[in-house]
Amino acid sequence: MIVANQVCTFYLDAQMYGVPVESVQEVIRYQHMTDVPLAPTSVVGLINLRGQIVTAIDLRRRLGIQDRPTEQLPMNVVVRGEDGAISFLVDQIGDVQQIDQENLEPLPDTLEGVSRDMLSGAYKMKDQLLLILDTERAMNITSPSD
Repeated sequence: MIVANQVCTFYLDAQMYGVPVESVQEVIRYQHMTDVPLAPTSVVGLINLRGQIVTAIDLRRRLGIQDRPTEQLPMNVVVRGEDGAISFLVDQIGDVQQIDQENLEPLPDTLEGVSRDMLSGAYKMKDQLLLILDTERAMNITSPSD
């Protein structure tokens, strides 16, 4: 028997993504951010989360998706990794979904470059494709061009 996994879903430019529920610390509304000079472009600032300083990464920039409209405030999906917590800025929060390994699909050929490297799988849902983000890879900001 294959055990279903739970993922916290969110949207970037109408595409549904997910991260394993066990890696999510919390989901919160937009928070004021402090700029980080000379940071990679996907690092948009630091947020103070009840005394914990958390780096905010814009997943649109990280995945090479066009920036969100300036009037649209992002939401925060705070995830825990090996090096602590990181906030992923997303367009909209979805639901917790059960995924079954039997529904695993190969990544679409249309996904190329950086975004393909940061995904660990794709699942066919009732009406769209759910792309699973590899949180550790997405958190790994190594160069100013990221």
